[in-house]
Amino acid sequence: MTDAADLRRRTADLLAAHPPATTDRLDFLRARFDAGLAWVHFPEGLGGLDAPRSLQAVVDAELAAAGAPGNDPGRIGIGLGMAAPTILRFGTDEQKQRFLRPLWTGEEVWCQLFSEPGAGSDLAALATRAVRDGEDWVVDGQKVWTSSAHLARWAILIARTDPDLPKHRGITYFVCDMTDPGVEVRPLRQITGEAEFNEVFLTGVRIPDAHRLGEVGEGWKVAQTTLMNERVAIGGNRIPREGGMIGVAAADWRARPELRTHDLHQRLLTLWVDAEVARLTGERLRQQLTKGQPGPEGSGMKLAFARLAQDISGWEVEFLAEDGLTYDDWTMRRPDGVDFTGREAGYRYLRAKGNSIEGGTSEVLLNIVAERVLGLPPEPRTDKDVAWKDLPR
Repeated sequence: MTDAADLRRRTADLLAAHPPATTDRLDFLRARFDAGLAWVHFPEGLGGLDAPRSLQAVVDAELAAAGAPGNDPGRIGIGLGMAAPTILRFGTDEQKQRFLRPLWTGEEVWCQLFSEPGAGSDLAALATRAVRDGEDWVVDGQKVWTSSAHLARWAILIARTDPDLPKHRGITYFVCDMTDPGVEVRPLRQITGEAEFNEVFLTGVRIPDAHRLGEVGEGWKVAQTTLMNERVAIGGNRIPREGGMIGVAAADWRARPELRTHDLHQRLLTLWVDAEVARLTGERLRQQLTKGQPGPEGSGMKLAFARLAQDISGWEVEFLAEDGLTYDDWTMRRPDGVDFTGREAGYRYLRAKGNSIEGGTSEVLLNIVAERVLGLPPEPRTDKDVAWKDLPR
C-alpha cells in the first residue's frame, strides 16, 4: 500500500537521479511520469501508482520545494482534465500507452471537438458525420468554441455515425489527428479582443478505427465522462484560502482605501464568504473523487464558479470606477490559456461573461443539478425516441 512516506521516498529518489537544476525540463517530466509520480491515482505504468488521489499533494509539495519544473497545466488543461480521464476509462491498452505520457508532459496539446453551431446546449443534436470506410472513418462537419485548437496535436471528437437512431444513441467517440489535411482551424475573436477559441472545419478527415474510444454508437456514454471531468476541471481547481479572483478583489480593497464605501464593503464580505464556501465544497468534491468518477456534483461546482467569477469581477469594476473599465492589451492574439488573476480588472470582467457558457451553460447545469442531485421531475423531452434524421433543424 502506497502511503505518504513511500511517496516522499520515491520523490526523493527521482530528485536524486534527475536533479532539477541540471536536468532538461522535458527529461525530468518524462522521468516523473515513468516513476508513477505524475498522477499517483492512475495505474502503474501509466504515470501513477494506484495510490489515493489525495496523496498527489504530497508529491507536488516535495517537488515544488525542490524547484522541480511543472508541466504547465494552464496550457494543457484540456488534455489533463478531460482527455486523460476518458482515455483511462474507455481507451485500449495501446491507446493508453500511446497518448497518456506525451499528454501529461505537454509534448502533445489536446483540444475538444464537441460543440457545433447547431449543437451547443443540446450537444446530442450534433450533425458532424463519421462514415465507416474500411479500417477508417471519414469525418465531415464543423465544430465551434474549441479552446487551444490552434495549438493542439490531438482532439477528442464526437460525431454521428447512425442518423437513423435517436440523437443520443447514434454518436461515436474518436481521437482526431489535428494535423490531418482536412482539418482547418479559424480563430474566433472574443469580446476581450483575443481568440483563445476557434472554429474547426472537418472535410474528409480520416480517423483510423483504432482511434475510436468505446463502442460504436456509445459515444454519448463516453462523452459523459469527459463532460463531468470538464466541469470539475473548470469549477473545482484547488486554490488556497482567499485565492483566485476573490483574492485579487480583496487586495484591491486593501490597497485603495479612498474608494471604499459601506455598501461595497458589505458586498465584498458576502462574496468572500461565498468564495470560501465554494472552495471548501470543492475540497469535499475532490475527496469524493478519490473513490471514483465525478458525478453531477461537478455541475454544481461549475455553476458556483461561473456565478462567483461574474459577481466578483463586476464588484471589482464598480469599486475601481474608471480604472476598472479598461485594460492595456485589447489586441488580437491567440493565447495559450486564460489568466483571470494576472490581468486587469476590465479583462477579468469581460472574460468572465463566458464562464456561464463554456463547459456547459448554466441553464443546462441547473437542469442536471435539479434532476440528478435533487431528484426533481425532469423536463418533458419529446425528441428522446425520434430518429435524429427526423428532428427539425
